Amino acid sequence: METVNIHEAKTHLSRLVEQAAKGKPFVIAKSGKPMVKVVPVDQPAPAQMRRVGFMAGQFTVPDDFDRMGSDEIERLFNIDR
Repeated sequence: METVNIHEAKTHLSRLVEQAAKGKPFVIAKSGKPMVKVVPVDQPAPAQMRRVGFMAGQFTVPDDFDRMGSDEIERLFNIDR
C-alpha cells in the first residue's frame, strides 16, 4: 500500500483519490508517521469480509453428525420410538 506525506497528498490529491476509488487505497503520513488510510467508500470493512475456506482440510465432520446425541435428546424429551 502506497504511503504519501501530507504535502504530496495535497499536491496530488485528485490523482490519489481516483486511484483509491479504483481500489488502490493509500496512507497519508505526517513526519513519516501513518495518520489516515484512504479507501473507496464501498469497500467492506475488514470484519465484514468473508474468509471462505480458511479452515479447509483442518477438520472432518463425522458421518453420523446429524444423529449425534439423539439418544440423549430422546431421553431428555421422553420421546418413544
